[in-house]
This record gives sequence, C-alpha cells and structure tokens, in this order.
Amino acid sequence: MERDNLIACHECDALFRKPLLRARLTARCPRCGAVLYHGSSAQLDRICAMTLGALITFIIAQSFPILELDANGVTSRSSLFGALVVLWEEHMELVAVMVFCSTILFPLTELVALLYVLLPVRQGHVPPGFNRVLRAIQFVRPWGMIEVFMLGVLVTIVKMVSLARVIPDVALFGFGALTLMSTVVVTFDSRTLWDIADELRARHGSSQRGRVRPSRPSGGRHGGSPGGKSGKKASGSAGAVPGRRPAALAARKD
Repeated sequence: MERDNLIACHECDALFRKPLLRARLTARCPRCGAVLYHGSSAQLDRICAMTLGALITFIIAQSFPILELDANGVTSRSSLFGALVVLWEEHMELVAVMVFCSTILFPLTELVALLYVLLPVRQGHVPPGFNRVLRAIQFVRPWGMIEVFMLGVLVTIVKMVSLARVIPDVALFGFGALTLMSTVVVTFDSRTLWDIADELRARHGSSQRGRVRPSRPSGGRHGGSPGGKSGKKASGSAGAVPGRRPAALAARKD
C-alpha cells in the first residue's frame, strides 16, 4: 500500500485508505463524523467560474469611485486608490502600505494564482510551478481582508450621513459582490487540487509506460520469483505506517 493513498482525519487523527470520489460525494470520518474531502469534478467547475467572476468584479471595484459626498454644494468622489494616495500624502505610509496589501495586492494575487492553477487542471494537465503556486495561495489567503474593508466603509457611511449627503457609487456594490464571491472562493479546499494533480500525473505516467513496455526477465540470479525471500521482505515493508493500521473509508452523498 502506498502512503499517497492514505488520509488522516484532522479531528481524531484516524488513518484511512483514500477512495476516489465522484461528483457530489463526501468522505466522512466514521469515528467522529468530520468531513475529510469532497468530490472534485463538480466543485472544480463551480470554483473556477466563481474565481473568474470574482476577478472581473475586483477590476470593476477598483476602477470606479466608492462614494460620492455632497456637502453644502461641494461634491467629491472617493475611490480606494484615491484613499491610498491621501494616506501617503498625510505621511501615513505604513497604513497606506497595509491597506494596499490587504485590499489590492493579496486578494488579486490569490485570484490570479487560482486561475493559473484551475484553468490548466480543468483542461487535464498540471501547470508549471504547481506546488509553489498553491503554497503561495495558502500564504496570502489569510491576509486578504476585503470583508474588513467593506465593513469599515459601511461604518463610515453611517457616520457621514448626518454630516453630508452620501451617494453610493459603482465600486461600493462591486466590493459588496466581491465580498460574497471571496467568501465562496475561500471555502474551497486547495487539497482537492493536490488530489487532482496527483491523479493527472499518475494518468500521464501510466500512458507513458503504456507506450514503451520493456521486456522483463523470466528468472535468474537478479530477477527472483515473487514467492522468494526477497519478495516476502518487500511485500511486508512497503507502505507500512508504524503504529497505525489504515481502515477503509466509505463515501456518501450529502
């Protein structure tokens, strides 16, 4: 048994053999009932469409003003980039850099990196730098704070209503939609991509082995028979997990 076919429950640490799930199936731990992973095909299509929509919405939200203020006949519009410029000019460079990273750089990096991985995998091949890109996604994901920024904007609107006439603009609705889309994207478990990539690599390797089949020696000094001593030693030690016996894992439909 290979170690790649094993999965451990993140709640009770039970070890199971990992079956290949079809769409809309969920693997649960029979000991504690925790969800281990979901079927990948339907989830991959859904998250790919949601990520593409979130990227388009992100560009719209960054390209238009968020609010329009009308105070005593003086009208002014405010966008996220304009707010960053004001923070920088007011000698709050650290705050400006933090806002830029948490609302523009990290969310944009996550969306672009997800599309870079999702689109080739959906077409049936693993893109170059697959492992590094997934690790980068896991690194930047906690630092994207679009929802925190949206909450701050809503609090500002409530406080400014008594002082000036506040008119919501296109970017405000764009950030609202982006917050909902980002929530769906964040719920996607990137471990599913690792499983799909392993499956694609195994399929590619088996197709290459199918093209060239070298002749195997019938016996002799180096060949050995499956029932010999060397065969028994190999079968007894390959894929063993010391101290833990993997159990069969059953999948069911949610």
